[in-house]
Amino acid sequence: MEIFSYMEESDYEQLVFCQDKNSGLKAIIAIHDTTLGPALGGSRMWTYDSEADAIEDALRLAKGMTYKNAAAGLNLGGGKTVIIGDPKKDKNPEMFRAFGRYIQSLNGRYITAEDVGTDEHDMDLIHMETDFVTGTSAGPGSSGNPSPITGYGIYKGMKAAAMEAFGDASLEGRTVAVQGMGNVAYALSEHLHKEGARLIVTDINENAVKRAIDAFGAEAVSPDEIYSVDCDIYAPCALGAVINDETIPQLKAKVIAGSANNQLKTNEHGHRIHEMGIVYAPDYVINSGGVINVSDELNGYNKQRAMKKVETIYDNLMQVFEISRRDNIPTYIAADRMAEERIQSLSASRSQFLMNGHHPLSRR
Repeated sequence: MEIFSYMEESDYEQLVFCQDKNSGLKAIIAIHDTTLGPALGGSRMWTYDSEADAIEDALRLAKGMTYKNAAAGLNLGGGKTVIIGDPKKDKNPEMFRAFGRYIQSLNGRYITAEDVGTDEHDMDLIHMETDFVTGTSAGPGSSGNPSPITGYGIYKGMKAAAMEAFGDASLEGRTVAVQGMGNVAYALSEHLHKEGARLIVTDINENAVKRAIDAFGAEAVSPDEIYSVDCDIYAPCALGAVINDETIPQLKAKVIAGSANNQLKTNEHGHRIHEMGIVYAPDYVINSGGVINVSDELNGYNKQRAMKKVETIYDNLMQVFEISRRDNIPTYIAADRMAEERIQSLSASRSQFLMNGHHPLSRR
């Protein structure tokens, strides 16, 4: 892997390698873009086949956070960390404290949070060494479990997609097929049930399905059946790459709106559902409630303020749909364009500021 060529291609700013022999820490911090502000992105702990795979994952995820934060309207750039190791057996307190010292050394250029393989306890350990961390245990200044607020954001985004598809944001009487019944999907289903939507659910965890049946009167189907059910809205809330060659011909839904990451297996599948007239809510826009929520911790967490900001997911998606119509492009491209326009706009204004002789360190 030619690291600098890879970084130059998508204009990454920084790649930091972190090693602590005593604790076994091997981590990579990737900072993609800080035009809008400090880079915010979680720390993922995972076993990788090679160090090159870990580097590539960190870079790819950091760029994704740039777009996610920009599309969410946050004054934050994109970054990500991968910690190489098995989260079930390789963790120790010294590892996360050592990692916290590396974050502190970046002087606020990068702010971390929990991600796959890490949790609130790990963030608490990092917080012992730096203030540049969010998602710590519930308490003053912390937002706690993000799932309910992420689910609320999906719900608001789904209403935007319904408005685009049906001309009416109401979900009363709509049939929603929810794939996966984890914490976020359960919170989403609670809002849908309260509004009077009919729920069809599936999950490989039978207890999770039973919980939804008991709480919401949901209808259960097998995991393989969820794609072909007769519904208005398909909500992928589990695995990625579920929009693919096998599933697209089965879809009866007019809307795809869910919490899962990387729902499109390839970009070509985004074009196909666009040509079919299916309204797709790009995943990193609709599922941004979690990052919006933890970002509020940077201002001293206020739940009411965070919830109000999460509600703007509706407006953000309406803007995506408007760009899609305006430029006759799939919504996944429209979302990228919206994020890029926001970054370029601020970058241009900064350049003009400097051209006029206002150096950022000038005392004039």
